[in-house]
Amino acid sequence: MRWGKHIAALGILAVTASLALAETAPEDVKFEDMAVNESLTGQPGNPEEGAKVFSDRKAGNCLACHANKEKSKELFHGTVGPSLDGVASRYEPAQLRAIVANAKMIFTEDTVMPGFYSLKVGANVAKDRQGQTILTAQQVEDVVAYLATLKD
Repeated sequence: MRWGKHIAALGILAVTASLALAETAPEDVKFEDMAVNESLTGQPGNPEEGAKVFSDRKAGNCLACHANKEKSKELFHGTVGPSLDGVASRYEPAQLRAIVANAKMIFTEDTVMPGFYSLKVGANVAKDRQGQTILTAQQVEDVVAYLATLKD
């Protein structure tokens, strides 16, 4: 009877390990033709979770720079970046993934948009944030899934 519990636990560990291996490390993201064609997690994004990350000031904080009519009840829409209304009509999901993961690889090094899934986040990074990305791979996929809903 005890062996059954151990075998089940090993199975759970194997599944967990395989899911962790499916996640692409920030330095291994492949940018091709202005796009990141492969999911960073091997899992689809969740648009509802992406909408939360998009608005969360401690996560994506996309509204700090971008306006979005769908989020009109949220305060402080920025105008530094373009409006994201209809963004899914202008970009494919692979292009959106590339922009969110690391806009500097798509636009220029001078863009003010941070690389949300990059370890190159600038100078004077707080010690407790060094070596970390702004968003997790799954959060990037979730934001991309949300952005993909914003059609004209």
